[in-house]
Amino acid sequence: MAGKLSEAVAGVYEICDYIQAHGVVNQNISVSLRDMQAESFLNFLLYLAFSDGSFSDEDRAFIKTALGRDLSQKEAEDLRRARNLTPDGYAKLIPLSVKYFVLADAGRKIKRDRYKNKKAKQLTQVYRMLGEEYLSGKETQSDAVIKNLTRYLIALDEFLKEFGLLSPDQRTAPVRQKGGTRRNTLRNRTTGDTSTGSGAGQTGSGSGAAAYNNGNDTGRPGSPGGSGSAGTARTGNAAVGSNTSAANQDVAAPYDDEPEKTAEELIAELNALIGLKSVKEDVNSLINLVKVQQMRAERGLKTTNINKHMVFAGNPGSGKTTVARLLAKIYAAIGVLEEGHLVEVDRAGLVSGYIGQTAIKTQDAIEDALGGVLFIDEAYALTNNKGQGDFGQEAVETLLKGMEDHRDDLIVICAGYTDEMEEFLDSNPGLRSRFSKVIVFEDYSAEEEVAILKSMCRKQDYTLSKEALETAAEFFTERCTNKPKTFANARDVRNYLEKAITNHAGRVVTLTGRKATKKALSTIERVDVENIVL
Repeated sequence: MAGKLSEAVAGVYEICDYIQAHGVVNQNISVSLRDMQAESFLNFLLYLAFSDGSFSDEDRAFIKTALGRDLSQKEAEDLRRARNLTPDGYAKLIPLSVKYFVLADAGRKIKRDRYKNKKAKQLTQVYRMLGEEYLSGKETQSDAVIKNLTRYLIALDEFLKEFGLLSPDQRTAPVRQKGGTRRNTLRNRTTGDTSTGSGAGQTGSGSGAAAYNNGNDTGRPGSPGGSGSAGTARTGNAAVGSNTSAANQDVAAPYDDEPEKTAEELIAELNALIGLKSVKEDVNSLINLVKVQQMRAERGLKTTNINKHMVFAGNPGSGKTTVARLLAKIYAAIGVLEEGHLVEVDRAGLVSGYIGQTAIKTQDAIEDALGGVLFIDEAYALTNNKGQGDFGQEAVETLLKGMEDHRDDLIVICAGYTDEMEEFLDSNPGLRSRFSKVIVFEDYSAEEEVAILKSMCRKQDYTLSKEALETAAEFFTERCTNKPKTFANARDVRNYLEKAITNHAGRVVTLTGRKATKKALSTIERVDVENIVL
């Protein structure tokens, strides 16, 4: 967990730099947002450490590991007094750094935000990670520490809810304890009520700049250090992966700062994908239907309510995620969706092993996808285990409700093997009616797989010699004719190319001087692709 925690903290610091670079931070404040947030994390851990009245060697070691700060007993006590890091003094205040995150998201201060206005939510999740990791490392877990951690996490969540960055009906997940059990003192996030005390979500108004000495600020995010409202904003999250749509890899692309494309450009990109003839016909028909309904509405004609939720059925690597990503962008370009991002999840991203937590987890995924597409890979895994203790059906029921509640700003695409997806649709009376459109992705032919291979090579500045291309064509003809159980369409092509590039590197690494030509370093020969096994 220590490695993940360090990565999460470093990720927050990167977001700080991103927010500051886009001019969100008040220029009159001399401290960088990164340094401001580092102090806020330190205050948070000192607040927890002193919850049981003392600062131990255990506390010192954790802070050093998590934040790289080595504090003596006296330094910790001095900071506690100077910054008023007591339960009553600290838990009711929201750090100024957090308010800048909220301002950036709720105020939509960054155009084409690569974090999709989810920066504040990510920050509060790291606070939770810090707190839970701190608890897990304690030899003896104090009720006071658990109480104060819970109290502060509620305060942060309530603050985000106030500005539309968390759904009002979301509930705070219980604080983790040793052994994976959970403290049953958690409260309703709607009311902020808790068995450990109330008032944790209260904020006020005041000067953020003046309050920075203790790392907190009671001002509002509409104007850090003052009062005002930033309004509401829906959140989103782009799935990460390789941006290789032209090669039809079944991987979602990251959200980046590339210029927005028109609907016509995106549709052309869809139609330029290798293979997928029937898929492209189905998707283009659906797009045309939506566009005509919009034209009718503009002219005062009656419109047909179109069910835009879909099932993508097919084997792995057949382009399902790539098409879903493009469809999300196309719908945004023609005004059907506000954001046009893709959030990709599977069973693990929706189902929890704790009673009552699956609905929260699924609702979080829905919130992330608002304004875009929620893509559920291997969706049949939600319903193929109906034994006692399985919460997959709870995820399905939460999903169906979310689809109804957000029918105008959410599209859900469920994907998986063809036969299994038919079973999935029959597993719940509401599924078949919600997913009336089933698009089948056929496997690629050998010729299409070779075309995908050539496309992947071009993208990475490689070429295949004539002999290498012939060998590759023979390989994929055999593989497509006698498909093994592991057959994975474009993913096979990607793995094949990776092995070819590795073989090529082993062959040319010793070239020096004039022999190390661009041609030699970029041409894959027959010897590089012979005897490849997938």
